[in-house]
Amino acid sequence: MRLFHFSDDPDIAVFEPRPVRIASVRPVGREWLNGPLVWAIDGDYDFMYLFPRDCPRILLWATAETSEPERRRWLGDWRAVAFIERHWLERLEAQAIHRYELPAEDFEDLNDAGMWVSRRRVIPMGKSVITRLDRVFAPRRVELRVVDRLRPLKSLWDTTLHVSGIRLRNARDWE
Repeated sequence: MRLFHFSDDPDIAVFEPRPVRIASVRPVGREWLNGPLVWAIDGDYDFMYLFPRDCPRILLWATAETSEPERRRWLGDWRAVAFIERHWLERLEAQAIHRYELPAEDFEDLNDAGMWVSRRRVIPMGKSVITRLDRVFAPRRVELRVVDRLRPLKSLWDTTLHVSGIRLRNARDWE
């Protein structure tokens, strides 16, 4: 298993645990997830972070509970779908992102969409640069869908699909 951290910063020598910038409501007993941590994503879910840092996006995939009609309607033959707003496409095409590989033994699994955390400093094992982010999804069997606004997709949270929203505060008319 491989773990990664994605950043627009090309010069990270050490990842120090830090609290999240904007705290989330966490389940009882998991409030510590807002505290100082180093976050990583496993290779199966790395597509969630192949975006410019502040790019709002909605990601969805099937779970064991997903109904077949919803699977066909939203995913077709794709493993997952990533939605972004049209005005972010140019940045997705032009910006590079740095993928840091992290030692898995330093992390604990959150059993949630490939997310892992470490409570101590982590030294990356390597780094690569990924360009033309718009082209990295299809090889991962993830369809990139460009829409005018993400807000009309709010009802996806009422489906049987797994739906993740990242940086939605930056989406047009989200609130």
